[in-house]
Amino acid sequence: MRLKEKLAAVFLLLVVHGVAAKSAVTPSFTTGTVTSHTESTQTINENIIQTDLQTGYTYTVTGTNITMPANPQLGATYTQTLPGAATQFSETYFGPGVSRVTEIERTTTTTSVTDSLSVFTQ
Repeated sequence: MRLKEKLAAVFLLLVVHGVAAKSAVTPSFTTGTVTSHTESTQTINENIIQTDLQTGYTYTVTGTNITMPANPQLGATYTQTLPGAATQFSETYFGPGVSRVTEIERTTTTTSVTDSLSVFTQ
């Protein structure tokens, strides 16, 4: 290519580029929609253990037709007030240590669903 042809080609390229850069783009649609659907699931597994401790002791004596000693205590001697009559007697002792253990296992599952619709016009 000669110099004149090269200059003409560059000039033509610059003119076409300038026209293309200035021309407006017009979309060919008039309306449109976009839809979206999202789902998520979450599962939580829990294991709860509750331990109750007793640091002292509890001693309980109950009954009917029972003669109580002056100092009721573990190992004391209890006698019937009227031998042969109806009698009830209960003696309970709880010493220090674990008094109760509660265990709970549970699973919680949650599901979230989101649907959206966008509508646009020109």
